[in-house]
Amino acid sequence: MNSMTGYSYKEVVVDGTQVSVEIKSVNSRFLDLSVSLPPFLNPLEQRIRQTVSDRIVRGKVDLSIRIRDSESNAKVTVDTQAALAYRDAITQLASALGKNSDDIPLSLIIQQEGVLSVTHEYDAEQYWQKISGVFADVLNAFCADREREGKNLQKDLLSKLDTLDACARFFKEWQPQMEAKFRETITKKFNELLGEQVDQNRIMTETAAMLVKYTINEEIIRLHSHLAAMRSEIETNPVPGKKLDFICQEANREINTIGSKNQFTEVGAMVITAKDALENIREQAKNVE
Repeated sequence: MNSMTGYSYKEVVVDGTQVSVEIKSVNSRFLDLSVSLPPFLNPLEQRIRQTVSDRIVRGKVDLSIRIRDSESNAKVTVDTQAALAYRDAITQLASALGKNSDDIPLSLIIQQEGVLSVTHEYDAEQYWQKISGVFADVLNAFCADREREGKNLQKDLLSKLDTLDACARFFKEWQPQMEAKFRETITKKFNELLGEQVDQNRIMTETAAMLVKYTINEEIIRLHSHLAAMRSEIETNPVPGKKLDFICQEANREINTIGSKNQFTEVGAMVITAKDALENIREQAKNVE
């Protein structure tokens, strides 16, 4: 089990190139991957995305790669014809204004558009050779961070599930008392109305009808089933987040029904405990991949 939150960063110099890689993530219903690269590394984006998506299933993941070369790879070219044209035009303007053309600085000509052109030559595959090792280290550390936090989440989820299991056992133990309470209530009402003329068969019929309406046996069976499924997901599924949310909804339905049929203060208190534990599981499930 992994948490959806994690962080990792590394910055090293590889063959004269400073490489920094950062990965961080927060909760999300699906994988929302944002990759930030220098424009000249765009040919590598799909490869990077595929590598991350092979390891991460859910979470809003922000990945950033930065590059800085210690030696410039800039290539500067001069358009001599443009420079001469600018010089002649500026000289003509200086003459018209009564200025000395000898005072025209070279920097003025260089600043003109198109005189100097700067291009950078980048080989994305060559840079990948420098980046790949750092990227792999950061991704491994990022996944390890999510796994470490995931283990803590798993312990907490199992603890809350133990509480739910105890509640389910309590409901099962109190079920006979709830049914006995129904019988007692119905018998008392008949005795008050009819006295010694009570028809025992009528009491049994009414009791049976009341039990059909208020018994919690089916809810208990389904609740045990949901809790067993939940434990299986937590203990065996590496990415149980979405499934846990669905199971919690089903378990909550059974607990609510038990609460609505309840006739005992003790059972009502246990229903509150169960709902609290289940809500904690639902909240924690939002942090699980």
